[in-house]
Amino acid sequence: MNKLQTLNKVVDLAARRRDDALQALGQAQRELQAAQDQMNQLRNYADEALSRWATRSTSGGVDAALLHHHRQFMEKITHAIEFQKSVQRSREEMVEKVQAQVYAAERDVAGLRKYAERQQAAIDHRVMRQEQKTTDEMALTIHLRQSRAQAQGLRS
Repeated sequence: MNKLQTLNKVVDLAARRRDDALQALGQAQRELQAAQDQMNQLRNYADEALSRWATRSTSGGVDAALLHHHRQFMEKITHAIEFQKSVQRSREEMVEKVQAQVYAAERDVAGLRKYAERQQAAIDHRVMRQEQKTTDEMALTIHLRQSRAQAQGLRS
């Protein structure tokens, strides 16, 4: 296997690494979206509970047991919202981390491809120079033969 084939394999490996990073980014973004959706559901549920409580408390009296139950319920919802905030922050951090990996992988692929292109251009240039040299040598050989033939023809 020559140097350029090896380099092309390295480029392919870097592209696969980038593709894997892109898949991981998609997964992280889906997980973030799920965390955001769950947060929205919790907040909507808390808003609805507060609205129902406001309606119930203004329409009639509220006994101490019901008030205590409502407070405990709202504490649990508040705790769930706080927990979900930490989950959401964690997912956001993961998205940022994986995005950085995608950018690094993209840079690697681009750099390796550019290097491979330069190597291929250098090979092409050497081949072209060799072909030009061969063509020049053939032309010189033909010219020398013709010159000798003319010189011998003039002597005879």
